[in-house]
Amino acid sequence: MNQRRVEAFRAVMKSGSITRAAEEMRISQPAVSRLIADLENEIGFKLFERAGGNVTPTEEAQSLLEDVDYFFRGLEGVYSAARDIRELRKGQVRLAVLPNLSFDVAPQIVSEFLQIHPDVKFTMDVLTSPNIVKLVASRHFDLGLAQMADTRPDIKILASYRLKCVCVMSRGHGLAKRSKISAADLKSENVIALSHHTLAAGNITQNFRNANVTPKIKIESQPSFAACALAVKDVGVAIVDPLTAKFFGENRLVAVPFVPDIPFDFRLIQAAHAKGNRASNSFAEEAIAHFDRMADISRI
Repeated sequence: MNQRRVEAFRAVMKSGSITRAAEEMRISQPAVSRLIADLENEIGFKLFERAGGNVTPTEEAQSLLEDVDYFFRGLEGVYSAARDIRELRKGQVRLAVLPNLSFDVAPQIVSEFLQIHPDVKFTMDVLTSPNIVKLVASRHFDLGLAQMADTRPDIKILASYRLKCVCVMSRGHGLAKRSKISAADLKSENVIALSHHTLAAGNITQNFRNANVTPKIKIESQPSFAACALAVKDVGVAIVDPLTAKFFGENRLVAVPFVPDIPFDFRLIQAAHAKGNRASNSFAEEAIAHFDRMADISRI
């Protein structure tokens, strides 16, 4: 059934005349009359009795109007849903993040996004990088913030960022007043090492090898939040990303720059062949803009 003909029928029924229906539809009166006539021919019965310039609905027209109204209410619902999706009044974002980004940075980005788009449904899970990569690739999450050593065919990298690791210790530690710390400075110190399977731990280990220093590992811990908590209790010193150290605060923990630089890289990722929905794509743009504004994070 031709929708334009049905619209003309509904307009005449609602307005009570062909003239007013033509005005509402912004077409000529003959065009409305032709649409009505075509609809009558299509359905096989008369909808209006015509007398002079007036039209009177038949009983069949009155009966048909109920179903036509039901159809248009449904159509209006579709238009409304589409408008909500377009204007981000509806949608979903599923985000997986590294622990160190879950303390402050990711919540801040999510908070700012939801202030603008309060009706978007949001999920944020905190996972290890290997799990984030695996679950984003399988589309269990729309986006991920994770460490990745290499590119993968099933992952699209939207943006890459770098942090410079710092050495953290209790406020009363002997190295707390240093302006910078190297591997050589830690030769005789108890070290809280990050778990060896992480990329950060690999970068730290390589730094010690380059300096020909074997660290005195007191304990291995993961994630960096736990390593910082142990440093606060004076178990030893740890080398972690600056975001985690900053979250603990200067009253609990001293963070000293480590030299030479040890990178802590992370990426904003998406499944390789996923185009994303409007909500997740908008959030990705917000996240990239937020990271680009942060002084202690550089784009790579």
